[in-house]
Amino acid sequence: MSRSTEICTKPLKSKIRRTVLKAGGTLLISVLAPLSARAAQIVAVRVWPAEDYTRVTLENDSELKTTHFLVQNPDRMVVDIEGIELSPTLKELVAKIQSNDPYIKQVRVGQNRPNVVRLVFDLKEEVKPQVFTLQPVGNYQHRLVFDLYPVNPSDPIAAMIEKGEWPSGSADPAPQIAQAQPPQPKPQAQAQQQPEQSQIARIDPKPDQTPTPGLTRMITIALDPGHGGEDPGATGRGGNREKDVVLSIAKRLKAKIEQQPNMRVMLTRDADFFVPLGVRVQKARKVQADLFVSIHADAFVTPTARGSSVFALSEKGASSTAARWLANKENSADLIGGINIKSHDKQLASVLLDLSTTAQINDSMKLGSAVLNEIGGINKLHKGAVEQAGFAVLKAPDIPSILIETAFISNPEEEAKLTDNAYQDQMADAVLKGIKKYFARNPSLARNRLT
Repeated sequence: MSRSTEICTKPLKSKIRRTVLKAGGTLLISVLAPLSARAAQIVAVRVWPAEDYTRVTLENDSELKTTHFLVQNPDRMVVDIEGIELSPTLKELVAKIQSNDPYIKQVRVGQNRPNVVRLVFDLKEEVKPQVFTLQPVGNYQHRLVFDLYPVNPSDPIAAMIEKGEWPSGSADPAPQIAQAQPPQPKPQAQAQQQPEQSQIARIDPKPDQTPTPGLTRMITIALDPGHGGEDPGATGRGGNREKDVVLSIAKRLKAKIEQQPNMRVMLTRDADFFVPLGVRVQKARKVQADLFVSIHADAFVTPTARGSSVFALSEKGASSTAARWLANKENSADLIGGINIKSHDKQLASVLLDLSTTAQINDSMKLGSAVLNEIGGINKLHKGAVEQAGFAVLKAPDIPSILIETAFISNPEEEAKLTDNAYQDQMADAVLKGIKKYFARNPSLARNRLT
């Protein structure tokens, strides 16, 4: 081959090589482009309306970037989500808005521009939104969450008075706890007729004066149905969810307590929505609850575990390995239910733990024993004594607090019980009897409150 031919061949080969590389690069981009487009897929949309706040959750297979802003006259919230295309799953959000939603009138969904979907929430009133993401946990993938809070949240006592759910023993809608006085002859005579209720109620509102006829001290009980909303709790083999079962039992118990002449009730949740553990405690303290009763349904890895249990707080560690395991499981509710870390009061848990007193735990143990004895009359007990562990929801420093595991929803036989109306009624009756016996043996005196 001549030298001139060799020189001509080299540039030709280089040109061919560059052409092949360009073609390969184009092919690679064309292959990867669909992959990147598929990277962000909405897999589920959920809406949890409640008076406290409405939550909208978009579950997706990767973390999403969003921007949002509020518009007035009329009130709207506009959300732009980057990196996704309009999909049938996302369109389902429109039909999931209920007419009785306190804050959302309707939602509009559309492709604002390539790779950007816009959501427009038409609002019933001005809201204070929290928009945040949650990392995968449990059965959930990535979640984009919109929590719509009212700008001016209603006072819990005022709201219950408006609904007729807050009876008062005096003109004061939230009576302070008064110092109990030595029993007078007349109340003693009445005690012989009504042994269970006599020691709960009679007080002297002013020292050195006889009690006003008919004045009773109202006992305030906070009932806490566990889990809710994004957090289903445990699920039985039959598909029944803990959050539904315990809400039903709590509502039955609420109705029975309200029939008592000197008791009133506050539910930490009255519908299917999530309440962070710390907020449950705050709600109880806002109404100056005398007792806090958290209601749950137990679960274990084997279906043979069975029986009911009652737990109180422990400052020195769990009373058993099982109690520690259960406390850790229940304390993970905030991870499943989903809280906005940026707005969450990080100091709350440590403050409540520091202020938890021996007296509160002692009272909780007495309450737990009274309730456990009554529950033992309707179901097998998993443990014959009140157990203790570091349950976050029991850390109110000034309220005797217990957590009741009504039965094992992971046990098919007990799952059937938990969904049975008769058993739910029996459980509610047993808890009420335990509460009344606790007050009969431990008349409630004034205690120093921190709020």
